Amino acid sequence: MSSGLDSFVDKWRARWPEWAFVERFVDPAHRDRAVAWFALLQEFDDILNVSSDPTPSDAKLAWWGEELRSWAGQRSRHPLGRVLEPVRAPWAQLAESLPSLIDARERPADPAQARAQLAGFAEAVAEVEAAVFDVPVKAAAARAVLDQMLAQRVQERGIAAVPASTDEARWQQQLLGGWPGRVAGSRPRRLYSSLARARLQARLKGGEFQPSPAAMLLRSWWAARG
Repeated sequence: MSSGLDSFVDKWRARWPEWAFVERFVDPAHRDRAVAWFALLQEFDDILNVSSDPTPSDAKLAWWGEELRSWAGQRSRHPLGRVLEPVRAPWAQLAESLPSLIDARERPADPAQARAQLAGFAEAVAEVEAAVFDVPVKAAAARAVLDQMLAQRVQERGIAAVPASTDEARWQQQLLGGWPGRVAGSRPRRLYSSLARARLQARLKGGEFQPSPAAMLLRSWWAARG
């Protein structure tokens, strides 16, 4: 990997150190692609969850829209594109969904609005992700992406990301209640989702996820099963 690529991948790995336990279950041919893809999605999560002046993030989002459209013609400028751009995926569709992240920063009125705000983006992510990992697109894959985004959003923004009709604990309980132990989608997504779900469970118990190697092995094996 180049130093530029390393900086983005290492930033994501620093946020998800648990990935080191589970990536052995990812096809070796997809391991670099997985961390590059999830690092890209983290860039979008950061833009969505910005808590200060959004102007620089909005400009960055517009740049990403142009960049993703260029990937369709295999003309990447960003280091992550060196890994992801060769994949024939609906990059333009993902680019078109990016502006919805700006509107989704507003606190939703209720759970239905919280989901509706990000539904289009989640669907685009699921479509691209299926191509990235060479698996069929499953109808429930977008739901897996959306659940994880909403859970991570609460962890980043707290009450500002909670529907106004409920409170933080109830909203997280709702998310956990509808989140299966093994979700639809690619194996990397199932593993990533399992880690995010474990973090949510720990948060609801008032602590942080601190996995033991044995527990992570069992969790990873379960999530990796088709």
